[in-house]
Amino acid sequence: MPKHEERDRMDDEVLTQSVLQIRCFPDPVLKKPAEPVECFDAELLDFVERMRATMRMSDGVGLAAPQVGESRRIAIVEYDGRSFVLINPRLLEQRDEQTGEEGCLSFPGIYAEVRRPAWVRVEARDERGELHIHEVEGFLARAFLHEMDHLDGKLFIEYLSPLKRGMIRNKMRKRAAAPR
Repeated sequence: MPKHEERDRMDDEVLTQSVLQIRCFPDPVLKKPAEPVECFDAELLDFVERMRATMRMSDGVGLAAPQVGESRRIAIVEYDGRSFVLINPRLLEQRDEQTGEEGCLSFPGIYAEVRRPAWVRVEARDERGELHIHEVEGFLARAFLHEMDHLDGKLFIEYLSPLKRGMIRNKMRKRAAAPR
């Protein structure tokens, strides 16, 4: 095998080993508020990279630590060539309103229309502990808020009518109970 093919195969193996398991509803970790991050060290840098690899391998736009079983206030969002790490994020301001389709890696194959603010200002630290103020709108505002909800134990289905929410919960519970 040519050297570059061997190197690519080794890179794929390393990437696969670093991928974390995405938790799906009704896993209780998804409903638990996450703990603040206080230590910005090499372990955190590694964990954020593993989250990023997991999100990319799953074709996601965002991922929160509770979705991979870690009760830490860490979320990542990547969209349109922009990448954001949101550690201990805080919503500072929101404006206007938008309605759009949302999906979630913890609810595979489930999509629904959700109403959210159209513009947000969010304060968050990055993986090195540096404080940033992000002002985002449209889809990015939706993605930020969706991931930040995960950090509070809130799921996107909670924005739906009780009937739709119940149908999705039943479908996910049946899926979880089905033999693999």
